[in-house]
Amino acid sequence: MNVKMKGARIAFAVLVAALVAVAAYFGLAGERGQLVVGGKDFDEQTIVGEMAAQLIEKKMRIRVERKFNLAVNLPCKLIRTGEIDLYLDYTGTGYMDILGVEYKGEPPQLIYEHVKKVYPDKFGVEWLSPLGFNNTYTLTMRRKHAEELGITSISDLAGHPDLKAGFDPSFLDRADCYPGLKKRYGFEFDTAPRQLAIGIMYKACRDGDVDVIDAFATDGRIARFDLKVLVDDKRFFPPYDAAFNVRAATLRKFPDLCGTLEALAGKLTDGEMQELNHAVSEGGRKAADVAREFLLKKGLLSK
Repeated sequence: MNVKMKGARIAFAVLVAALVAVAAYFGLAGERGQLVVGGKDFDEQTIVGEMAAQLIEKKMRIRVERKFNLAVNLPCKLIRTGEIDLYLDYTGTGYMDILGVEYKGEPPQLIYEHVKKVYPDKFGVEWLSPLGFNNTYTLTMRRKHAEELGITSISDLAGHPDLKAGFDPSFLDRADCYPGLKKRYGFEFDTAPRQLAIGIMYKACRDGDVDVIDAFATDGRIARFDLKVLVDDKRFFPPYDAAFNVRAATLRKFPDLCGTLEALAGKLTDGEMQELNHAVSEGGRKAADVAREFLLKKGLLSK
């Protein structure tokens, strides 16, 4: 072998080694393919979607494309066509909105078992284990005020008809919200609830303009304004337990994907999700950074 050819081979080997080093630095070495993680257009979806994406990239060495901020009804369609591989959804959404089953106060576990059983044959989609938080409708009060009155549940409101309520327009009008709620619990406020825009409702409660408002259980403003979530002791509101929906074909292609995502099962409480949402929506932090910090805190990622 002449000197020129030997030198060329050495140069090529050095180039290959450099490219491998660069790929390893950026986490691309040994990639096994690509997955697409979707998400609806609100912070919670992006935060948890980021958790899934980061776990997949780190643990499975698979490139992840993120398709967040999709219209709320779009991910369930895109996962069936294969345009996304997984996204976060809620049992109540699957049960009522997608499968069209009427909610009659069934326990959360039965609702989860129903969607888990029906989805694979109907849509080719699997429900993984719930993550631990339930983003359902609820009623909230100023924490200090509720504690002073001894109010912990929605049933307790029946003994305090003098409280002032303020609800967003859809909650006031929908049969499955306030009209049905007061019928189920048998209470009526002395003064008709005020109609308040969601953007000012929480502040109005904190400032004492109203005493009771509606909310989603994981809204970051619950933590920001130190509000207390009242227990829905008669199970009026459907459970919206959060869990990943994953294409069955994707799970067959990547058998270790299920175990990677199941590391998050039961790891997120309502309170923790409130704090994470608050960090993004009120604190102005990036969802990717908030997600990574949470994974590090739980020991699911290493620095």
